[in-house]
Amino acid sequence: MPSVRLRDFIEDPHGCLYAVSNYDNTDRIGCILRYVPDADGERTSLSGRRYRKYDFAESFDWIREHKPEYLDAVHRVPHCDVVRVYKPEEEIGKVAARSARVRRLLSHLDLPAGSFGCTGSLLCGLENAASDIDLVVYGDAWFAAQRQLRVLVEAGVIPGMSTAMWRKVYDKRVPEISFDAFVLHEQRKWNRGEFEGTYFDLLYTRAYGNLDAVPAGMGTVLCRATIEATVTDASLSFDSPAVYAVDHDEIARVLSFTHTYSGQALAGEVIEAKGVVEEHGDERWLIVGTTREAKGEYIVSKTLLENV
Repeated sequence: MPSVRLRDFIEDPHGCLYAVSNYDNTDRIGCILRYVPDADGERTSLSGRRYRKYDFAESFDWIREHKPEYLDAVHRVPHCDVVRVYKPEEEIGKVAARSARVRRLLSHLDLPAGSFGCTGSLLCGLENAASDIDLVVYGDAWFAAQRQLRVLVEAGVIPGMSTAMWRKVYDKRVPEISFDAFVLHEQRKWNRGEFEGTYFDLLYTRAYGNLDAVPAGMGTVLCRATIEATVTDASLSFDSPAVYAVDHDEIARVLSFTHTYSGQALAGEVIEAKGVVEEHGDERWLIVGTTREAKGEYIVSKTLLENV
């Protein structure tokens, strides 16, 4: 079986479903609990079992009470406790067969077989009429999807995001930058959209041959800092975490663990970033998104803002 990787889901013996949030899953699988069997739950699986969807805080409360041995910065599930792995690229045929909206959206994209799928509730068979479409595209195919989405929107085949949808996304993420600055950065990313009234994401995930592109693990926390630096490599800026190699006297990389600041700057642009400095071997990295809300932490492209 291929390695468990970011954006897969796993199921434990009790039917609990977890979203995989890490690439380094050798010892235990790094993930977040998302769906728990509950007779009064608002979601119903394909087999008729009812589930409750847990938000971030609720999932940690549940793990703390029921599975404290899993508790860490994320939830660490041992491989022996996994009864099923849900892989987006393997289940996409079933998802598309169930959802006409997904079929119609995918009909506009020309991507190699095995290079894309759906994650989230659609992957688990727990979607409802209001569910977003979380498209996952792997490796270099993601950049092809990004280019295709831009062409489709500019041609009017897929509508541009409405102001109301931008506001909904902004209010959900509550970033440390203004709404206007948020939209300015987002509009050039081409990693999200609106289709038949439904929000969708284009989520980047590394190909199997590149899972160890960034050393895993938390470094030694040194201090908080705000820096200005020039981005020298943004090839993994849409990953999770988003990675920006920078030219700076002290900081080698800026990483964002919140999706808000993925794809936030291009190579050659000057960024301003505020976060926590960690020591990783001989390098220091600035980490943005050290909490779920990333309060007081951000990345902006000064180059973009100054050229409006």
